[in-house]
Amino acid sequence: MTTTAPPADPAEVVGTRMSRREVLQALSGLMVGMFVSILASTVVANALPRIIADLQGSQTVYTWIVTSELLAMTATVPLWGKMADLYSKKLLIQLSLGLFVVGSLIAGFTPNVEVLLVSRVVQGIGAGGMTALATIVMAAMIPPRELGRYAGIFGAVFGVGTIAGPLIGGLLVDTSWLGWRWCFLIGVPFTILSIVLLQRTLHLPVVRRTVKIDWLGAVLITSGVSTLLIWSSLAGNKFAWASGWTAAMVTGGVVLLALAVLVESRAAEPIVPLDIFRNRTVSLATVASVLVGVAMFGGTVFLSQYFQISLGKSPTVAGLMSLPMIFGLLVSSTIAGQLITKFGRWKAYLVAGAAVMTVGMLLLGTIDARTSVVVLSIYMAVLGIGVGMLMQNLVLAAQNDVPAHELGAATSVLTFFRSMGGAIGVSALGAVLANRVTSLMTEKLGPAAATGGGSAEVPDLSTLPEPVLRIVQDVYGTATADLFLVGAPFALLALVVVLFIKEKPLHTLSGDERRAQEEAAAQVPVH
Repeated sequence: MTTTAPPADPAEVVGTRMSRREVLQALSGLMVGMFVSILASTVVANALPRIIADLQGSQTVYTWIVTSELLAMTATVPLWGKMADLYSKKLLIQLSLGLFVVGSLIAGFTPNVEVLLVSRVVQGIGAGGMTALATIVMAAMIPPRELGRYAGIFGAVFGVGTIAGPLIGGLLVDTSWLGWRWCFLIGVPFTILSIVLLQRTLHLPVVRRTVKIDWLGAVLITSGVSTLLIWSSLAGNKFAWASGWTAAMVTGGVVLLALAVLVESRAAEPIVPLDIFRNRTVSLATVASVLVGVAMFGGTVFLSQYFQISLGKSPTVAGLMSLPMIFGLLVSSTIAGQLITKFGRWKAYLVAGAAVMTVGMLLLGTIDARTSVVVLSIYMAVLGIGVGMLMQNLVLAAQNDVPAHELGAATSVLTFFRSMGGAIGVSALGAVLANRVTSLMTEKLGPAAATGGGSAEVPDLSTLPEPVLRIVQDVYGTATADLFLVGAPFALLALVVVLFIKEKPLHTLSGDERRAQEEAAAQVPVH
């Protein structure tokens, strides 16, 4: 005679829910950790010229100081997400924060660019864990119907960390008694604070079961993605887009990912469960996340360079000029989150966000070296408003439409593809920018002068005579505007994709409560 465990008492399930005060206390630690992990990707933007000069690095190193951290973060997100479905989420978050502290300390005391690049990889692995796990933990604690209230705040934290990084980096570089090393060290005390807060406030049940990590799948996914990202950052710079190197690297990356798909389809505990893509909402949200990553990261990362070179602003002022985008993102993500919680409807914000983001990209595609700060601020605010409504609510839509035991996988898949889109956007559009600058400089000053503002080195404006300075500023203004025009079709495609996402009512139980009910229902015999 077969016996089955009785279903969980709903009262017991609901009784495990954290109070609003406990949720807010735990979120304080999560928000601090997430902010510093995102900040690590962008804080060096305004400091890069000084870092490269002090460590005697090249233009290739300039790109890779940003790309290496994004690459490590992107490639490890699926692994962190899978482990969140199998192990203690609290332990994993603290481990990721610990790795971030180690990477930050190494970077802060680096003697050369080689050690700096290694430290950025370690930082990226830790940041990947924090980026994926923060959203997973939120879904475990908070029902989707209430998640909008908190997701809006988290979307704002993500956006502020992304865009405020250049401002903080510029202030640190321009402060003589601090310097660029504090771009890395500043995150250490905040990360330690996050670890302490989470240890004291985060209380989640640990599901103990026999687990098996698909390490072969993890290696293949990481290797395939890394190969394609390395190719996208080098093509058009170190070798031609249409070349033997391109053929070899693209083929290698595609083969590795094809093998990963084969392995994942047969693994007992796949890193990325392929059946999750049978869910229409997850598939469409994933595609939209890639497009958002390309458009947002690919365009905005180079705005700092435009402020300093084309407009002639200092690192600090360049950072301050990012504030309209931060404000737009903060306001739109917070208001949208509150309205979603109040009315339970979310698709309208996805559609509106994608449409406004597209308009923002097109507006920024009209800038040049003579665009006024007021006009530029309006264009940036429009882009920020669009991203704020769209980015975090894509995750909410996917989390609401998957079983509770796949929350970690679904969240990490979206985070992974958004980060991958960002890494591809930064590396590929960086190569496009370098080529565009080189061709424009060649056209205006002749072949001999092209290396002064092209892919070889970033120009030092203080050493240029007035006529050449004006030409260089015009060139960078034109080239930056072209990047947004290249990115605008990706934003438009994101709009098309979200139109096909079907709106479904938001759950009123948290992830842990849903999981308990699903497991209880699975144990009830079918008559």
